[in-house]
Amino acid sequence: MESPQPIIRVNRFSLGAVYNFLKAHVYDYLFLFLIGMVIISLDQWTKVLVRAHIPLGTDWLPAGLAWLMPYARIRYWYNSGAAFGIFKNGNLVFTVLAIIIILLIIYYFPRTERKDWWLRLAMAMQLSGAAGNLVDRLVRRQVTDFISVGNFAIFNLADASISVGVVVLLSGVWLKERSDKKKAQAATLPKESTDEPGYDEAKSG
Repeated sequence: MESPQPIIRVNRFSLGAVYNFLKAHVYDYLFLFLIGMVIISLDQWTKVLVRAHIPLGTDWLPAGLAWLMPYARIRYWYNSGAAFGIFKNGNLVFTVLAIIIILLIIYYFPRTERKDWWLRLAMAMQLSGAAGNLVDRLVRRQVTDFISVGNFAIFNLADASISVGVVVLLSGVWLKERSDKKKAQAATLPKESTDEPGYDEAKSG
């Protein structure tokens, strides 16, 4: 009787497998990173302008929009916590969380259905917002905020991207569930029978 042979496990991870995966999903990542580059660039550009031209803690609006000052304004401030000024002094924690979120989105994005455009758009906006604020945390140890509306917490374009992404995701889920319910109802409706006596004669007449 032969002694049992050890099981040889095949290592599926290789550079060739990674290359083939990226090649198969190049358009998926192109969509993701194009949206990401646009939003992150706008976010960083506006933050640079605010830091360069508005003193910390002061308000500003163009002369033609001065009437908006009681309701909305550009106010240079900073934040070391999460979006909209919550959980202050948690820069390290939110830095790690942002990196994890970005990596998870990059991993799962090509595995989503392309027809679910709302899900893919929401994921792209979430990645963009997380990356935009991550740049601030790594470079400046704090996030630059400047959009102030009423008594609401001051935020930035990255925060707005995250929030809009959540709205897009919830709206997409709702619309998809509504569409699925309509399809299910249509499938349960009785179909007109073509086997009844005289059906062909009535149709031809």
